[in-house]
Amino acid sequence: MLTLGILGLGEGRSTMSAALNSPKWKLKTICDRNEDLCRHRAEEFNFPHYTTQYQDMLDDPEIDAVAIYTPDHLHAEHVAQALRAGKHVVCTKPFIDDLSKANELLELSRTSGKKLFVGQSSRFFEPMKRQRADYEAGLIGELITIEAYYHADHRWFLEKGWSLENAFKWLYGGLSHPVDFIRWYLPNIEEVMGYGMLSSNGAKGGLKHQDTMHFIFKSTDGRVARVSGCYTGPVQPVTRDSEMSCVLRGTEGASQGDYMDLRYAITDRTGEERLITWEHKLKHYFRFEGKSHHAGEYQNYLEYFADSIEQDFTAYPDLKEGIGTIALLQAMDRSLSTGQPVKVQALLAEHGIVLS
Repeated sequence: MLTLGILGLGEGRSTMSAALNSPKWKLKTICDRNEDLCRHRAEEFNFPHYTTQYQDMLDDPEIDAVAIYTPDHLHAEHVAQALRAGKHVVCTKPFIDDLSKANELLELSRTSGKKLFVGQSSRFFEPMKRQRADYEAGLIGELITIEAYYHADHRWFLEKGWSLENAFKWLYGGLSHPVDFIRWYLPNIEEVMGYGMLSSNGAKGGLKHQDTMHFIFKSTDGRVARVSGCYTGPVQPVTRDSEMSCVLRGTEGASQGDYMDLRYAITDRTGEERLITWEHKLKHYFRFEGKSHHAGEYQNYLEYFADSIEQDFTAYPDLKEGIGTIALLQAMDRSLSTGQPVKVQALLAEHGIVLS
């Protein structure tokens, strides 16, 4: 059993539940600079071992890994500190917000010998796990194209002060999920072109950046994909649509994973159509109010990461893939502002980053 420390107790709430319910992890310490939040989480989970000082966890020789759920602009420094302290690292998405820090983290990872895993939780939801397994088994043949989207009525986010700050963009806070689906199947995205707008709902609520976006990707092998996100308007009933989906279209079949609805459909190479649901796992995935926290997928990915440490294999998305996804997101951001196609490699080259 491995020992874990958690930094950041907002999103880290799900990770607390995940670790406390996992046979592969022992939760040793939780940390947040907000002591009131520490006390609240300690009471909520009956777990009294907290600190407001990150260094306390880094200095603890019993902690094998640190899970980082702090604001995006702090990720790079918190990851660097953990690697220097000889800890394995789980860091939530988006991994970093500044590509100028990527080379330092690549070097720290190499010299420390520790594993870094990006907690891109969407891959670890039941429909997406099944979709990937069927794809790898060849049930839809060769992949032709992929479509992914995240359309949600997140007007309730406007009540959170940080969502109205200039630093917040739905491109990173929301669209990074379906973008990760694209990269999972087409990792070598060469060029991106997109358009976005701030809807009247978003503008009225005080948002500073686009809340409605559509993009086309081109891979180095010529395949294309598309991704879209809309965040401040009503959505279809779940009987008609899903808030987040990934659609694979292959030479011999097609599949669709509906994330929040624990629903999956496939037409395989035999022509047979199947629809699979996992209602019996609702309590595993959604442990708190509503569906705003997905503790089950966090437990899934923590256990996958534990296996990678104990069995010495690479857990994906790893450091390089996390950096590559940030480069893609920043290329998307640049396309929104320029109205022009953007080469992903150009952003990596600007910072002298080599991922191959």
